[in-house]
Amino acid sequence: MPNCPMCQSEYTYEDRGLFVCPECGHEWSEGDEVEEGLVVKDSNGNLLQEGDSVTVIKDLKVKGASGAIKQGTKVKNIRLVEGDHNIDCKVDGFGPMKLKSEFVKKL
Repeated sequence: MPNCPMCQSEYTYEDRGLFVCPECGHEWSEGDEVEEGLVVKDSNGNLLQEGDSVTVIKDLKVKGASGAIKQGTKVKNIRLVEGDHNIDCKVDGFGPMKLKSEFVKKL
């Protein structure tokens, strides 16, 4: 069995024609190429790209602010960055922010 192309785990197995990594959950077929660069997905599993517009899916508390970013707030022209908070953007009324991709959905 080949090692996982994402995390290099040696504990991969085959399931219905796909290779599966039990450590990171990555699935691939034998002919798949490894994706280069940063891969960020929204709460629905849609691939996000630089410059996309997203919507916040739940109220988000902001440290140091009197209010929260409300559900349904639209954020335009996002930038993708490495790390836990992988979306860098400007939110109207709050200014520059870093958001987690799990709390947004692509428009």
